[in-house]
Amino acid sequence: MTAPRVRLVLVRHGESHWNVEERYQGQQDSGLTPAGFAQAEMAAEVLVDRFGTADLVVTSDLPRARDTAAAYLRRVGGAAREDARLREIDVGTWGGRTRAEVAAAHPEEIAAFERGVDIPRGGGETFGQLRTRVWAALEEIAGAGTVVVFTHGGCVRVATAAALRVPSPGERGFAPVGNCSLTVIDHAGADGVHRLVAYNAPTAAGTRTNRVE
Repeated sequence: MTAPRVRLVLVRHGESHWNVEERYQGQQDSGLTPAGFAQAEMAAEVLVDRFGTADLVVTSDLPRARDTAAAYLRRVGGAAREDARLREIDVGTWGGRTRAEVAAAHPEEIAAFERGVDIPRGGGETFGQLRTRVWAALEEIAGAGTVVVFTHGGCVRVATAAALRVPSPGERGFAPVGNCSLTVIDHAGADGVHRLVAYNAPTAAGTRTNRVE
Protein backbone atom coordinates (compact mmCIF):
# COMPACT_ATOMS: atom_id res chain seq x y z
CA MET A 1 0.00 0.00 0.00
CA THR A 2 1.41 3.41 -0.97
CA ALA A 3 1.88 5.86 1.89
CA PRO A 4 -0.10 9.10 1.51
CA ARG A 5 1.93 11.98 0.14
CA VAL A 6 2.98 14.72 2.51
CA ARG A 7 3.76 18.05 0.87
CA LEU A 8 5.33 20.93 2.80
CA VAL A 9 4.91 24.32 1.12
CA LEU A 10 7.25 26.82 2.77
CA VAL A 11 6.47 30.50 2.19
CA ARG A 12 8.85 33.28 3.18
CA HIS A 13 7.13 36.37 4.57
CA GLY A 14 6.55 39.52 2.50
CA GLU A 15 8.94 42.44 2.36
CA SER A 16 9.56 44.09 5.74
CA HIS A 17 10.85 47.57 6.50
CA TRP A 18 14.19 46.20 7.70
CA ASN A 19 14.49 44.09 4.55
CA VAL A 20 14.44 47.34 2.58
CA GLU A 21 17.00 48.92 4.90
CA GLU A 22 19.13 45.73 4.88
CA ARG A 23 19.09 45.44 8.65
CA TYR A 24 19.43 42.21 10.56
CA GLN A 25 15.97 41.33 11.82
CA GLY A 26 16.13 37.94 13.47
CA GLN A 27 13.39 37.58 16.05
CA GLN A 28 12.64 41.27 16.19
CA ASP A 29 10.02 42.57 13.78
CA SER A 30 9.78 45.75 11.72
CA GLY A 31 6.43 45.00 10.06
CA LEU A 32 5.55 44.50 6.41
CA THR A 33 5.90 47.37 3.96
CA PRO A 34 2.98 48.22 1.64
CA ALA A 35 4.86 46.22 -1.01
CA GLY A 36 5.09 43.34 1.46
CA PHE A 37 1.32 43.29 1.97
CA ALA A 38 0.84 43.35 -1.81
CA GLN A 39 3.27 40.44 -2.19
CA ALA A 40 1.30 38.49 0.40
CA GLU A 41 -1.87 38.96 -1.64
CA MET A 42 -0.13 37.76 -4.81
CA ALA A 43 1.36 34.78 -2.99
CA ALA A 44 -2.07 33.88 -1.65
CA GLU A 45 -3.50 33.80 -5.17
CA VAL A 46 -0.69 31.49 -6.31
CA LEU A 47 -1.15 29.22 -3.30
CA VAL A 48 -4.89 28.88 -3.90
CA ASP A 49 -4.34 28.25 -7.60
CA ARG A 50 -1.66 25.60 -7.09
CA PHE A 51 -2.63 23.96 -3.81
CA GLY A 52 -6.20 24.98 -3.02
CA THR A 53 -7.13 24.77 0.64
CA ALA A 54 -4.30 23.25 2.63
CA ASP A 55 -4.93 20.47 5.12
CA LEU A 56 -3.02 22.54 7.67
CA VAL A 57 -1.63 26.09 7.82
CA VAL A 58 1.21 26.82 10.22
CA THR A 59 3.00 30.12 10.79
CA SER A 60 5.87 31.54 12.74
CA ASP A 61 4.54 33.62 15.60
CA LEU A 62 6.38 36.74 14.40
CA PRO A 63 4.07 39.46 12.98
CA ARG A 64 5.64 39.59 9.52
CA ALA A 65 4.92 35.89 8.99
CA ARG A 66 1.44 36.02 10.55
CA ASP A 67 0.48 39.02 8.40
CA THR A 68 1.65 37.20 5.28
CA ALA A 69 -0.39 34.14 6.22
CA ALA A 70 -3.50 36.28 6.73
CA ALA A 71 -3.89 36.94 3.00
CA TYR A 72 -4.10 33.21 2.28
CA LEU A 73 -6.39 32.51 5.23
CA ARG A 74 -8.86 35.15 4.04
CA ARG A 75 -9.26 33.13 0.85
CA VAL A 76 -9.49 29.63 2.27
CA GLY A 77 -10.94 30.24 5.72
CA GLY A 78 -9.85 28.75 8.99
CA ALA A 79 -6.93 29.70 11.19
CA ALA A 80 -3.22 29.05 11.29
CA ARG A 81 -1.39 27.16 13.99
CA GLU A 82 1.44 29.28 15.42
CA ASP A 83 4.80 27.73 16.26
CA ALA A 84 7.65 29.76 17.77
CA ARG A 85 10.14 27.18 16.49
CA LEU A 86 9.51 28.54 13.00
CA ARG A 87 10.87 31.97 13.94
CA GLU A 88 13.89 33.39 12.15
CA ILE A 89 17.35 32.77 13.60
CA ASP A 90 18.09 34.73 16.77
CA VAL A 91 20.71 37.32 15.82
CA GLY A 92 21.08 38.71 19.33
CA THR A 93 22.68 42.14 19.51
CA TRP A 94 22.88 42.38 15.71
CA GLY A 95 19.11 42.92 15.48
CA GLY A 96 18.19 46.27 13.95
CA ARG A 97 21.73 46.94 12.72
CA THR A 98 22.84 47.01 9.09
CA ARG A 99 25.36 44.55 7.71
CA ALA A 100 27.86 47.42 7.37
CA GLU A 101 27.38 48.42 10.99
CA VAL A 102 27.89 44.88 12.23
CA ALA A 103 30.93 44.38 10.00
CA ALA A 104 32.51 47.54 11.37
CA ALA A 105 31.84 46.61 14.99
CA HIS A 106 32.59 42.86 14.77
CA PRO A 107 35.05 42.26 11.89
CA GLU A 108 36.43 39.02 13.34
CA GLU A 109 33.00 37.48 13.75
CA ILE A 110 31.95 38.46 10.24
CA ALA A 111 35.22 37.10 8.83
CA ALA A 112 34.64 33.81 10.64
CA PHE A 113 31.09 33.63 9.29
CA GLU A 114 32.31 34.27 5.75
CA ARG A 115 34.81 31.40 6.15
CA GLY A 116 31.92 29.10 6.95
CA VAL A 117 32.25 29.01 10.74
CA ASP A 118 28.80 28.59 12.28
CA ILE A 119 29.04 31.35 14.87
CA PRO A 120 26.18 32.39 17.17
CA ARG A 121 25.19 35.67 15.55
CA GLY A 122 25.30 38.54 17.99
CA GLY A 123 25.36 36.06 20.86
CA GLY A 124 22.13 34.47 19.57
CA GLU A 125 21.86 31.20 17.63
CA THR A 126 23.99 29.22 15.22
CA PHE A 127 22.50 27.92 11.99
CA GLY A 128 22.90 24.43 13.42
CA GLN A 129 20.61 25.34 16.31
CA LEU A 130 18.14 26.93 13.91
CA ARG A 131 18.11 23.80 11.78
CA THR A 132 17.43 21.53 14.75
CA ARG A 133 14.37 23.45 15.95
CA VAL A 134 12.93 24.17 12.49
CA TRP A 135 13.21 20.59 11.26
CA ALA A 136 11.74 19.26 14.52
CA ALA A 137 8.71 21.52 14.00
CA LEU A 138 8.28 20.42 10.37
CA GLU A 139 8.59 16.74 11.25
CA GLU A 140 5.79 17.12 13.79
CA ILE A 141 3.37 18.79 11.36
CA ALA A 142 4.09 16.52 8.40
CA GLY A 143 0.75 14.75 8.42
CA ALA A 144 -0.85 13.40 5.26
CA GLY A 145 -1.79 16.02 2.70
CA THR A 146 -0.57 19.56 2.10
CA VAL A 147 0.81 21.78 4.84
CA VAL A 148 1.44 25.46 4.07
CA VAL A 149 4.05 27.01 6.35
CA PHE A 150 4.67 30.76 6.60
CA THR A 151 8.17 31.34 7.89
CA HIS A 152 11.51 33.09 7.23
CA GLY A 153 14.45 32.99 4.84
CA GLY A 154 16.91 31.34 7.20
CA CYS A 155 14.32 28.73 8.15
CA VAL A 156 13.65 27.84 4.52
CA ARG A 157 17.34 27.39 3.81
CA VAL A 158 18.03 25.11 6.78
CA ALA A 159 14.84 23.11 6.16
CA THR A 160 15.90 22.51 2.56
CA ALA A 161 19.35 21.40 3.67
CA ALA A 162 17.83 19.08 6.28
CA ALA A 163 15.37 17.57 3.80
CA LEU A 164 18.18 16.81 1.35
CA ARG A 165 20.43 15.56 4.17
CA VAL A 166 23.09 18.14 3.34
CA PRO A 167 25.43 18.30 6.35
CA SER A 168 25.52 21.55 8.31
CA PRO A 169 26.56 24.24 7.40
CA GLY A 170 25.49 23.17 3.90
CA GLU A 171 22.63 25.67 3.91
CA ARG A 172 25.25 28.27 2.89
CA GLY A 173 25.20 26.69 -0.55
CA PHE A 174 21.54 27.59 -1.08
CA ALA A 175 20.71 30.98 -2.56
CA PRO A 176 19.04 33.56 -0.29
CA VAL A 177 15.27 33.25 -0.33
CA GLY A 178 13.05 35.93 -1.88
CA ASN A 179 10.08 37.51 -0.13
CA CYS A 180 6.93 35.42 -0.60
CA SER A 181 8.77 32.78 -2.61
CA LEU A 182 7.66 29.15 -2.39
CA THR A 183 9.82 26.16 -1.51
CA VAL A 184 8.07 22.82 -1.85
CA ILE A 185 9.27 19.63 -0.20
CA ASP A 186 7.64 16.23 -0.59
CA HIS A 187 8.21 14.71 2.84
CA ALA A 188 9.57 11.17 3.03
CA GLY A 189 7.36 8.47 1.65
CA ALA A 190 7.78 4.71 1.81
CA ASP A 191 11.36 5.00 0.52
CA GLY A 192 12.33 7.39 3.32
CA VAL A 193 13.53 10.02 0.85
CA HIS A 194 12.51 13.70 0.94
CA ARG A 195 12.22 15.32 -2.48
CA LEU A 196 12.75 18.98 -3.29
CA VAL A 197 10.02 19.94 -5.76
CA ALA A 198 10.74 23.69 -5.90
CA TYR A 199 13.14 26.09 -4.23
CA ASN A 200 12.72 29.85 -3.94
CA ALA A 201 10.05 29.97 -6.66
CA PRO A 202 8.83 33.58 -6.99
CA THR A 203 5.16 34.48 -6.64
CA ALA A 204 5.53 38.23 -7.22
CA ALA A 205 7.78 40.51 -9.24
CA GLY A 206 10.40 42.70 -7.59
CA THR A 207 10.85 40.66 -4.42
CA ARG A 208 14.01 40.97 -2.34
CA THR A 209 16.55 38.41 -1.26
CA ASN A 210 18.68 39.15 1.78
CA ARG A 211 21.83 37.78 3.38
CA VAL A 212 20.75 39.53 6.56
CA GLU A 213 18.04 37.36 8.07
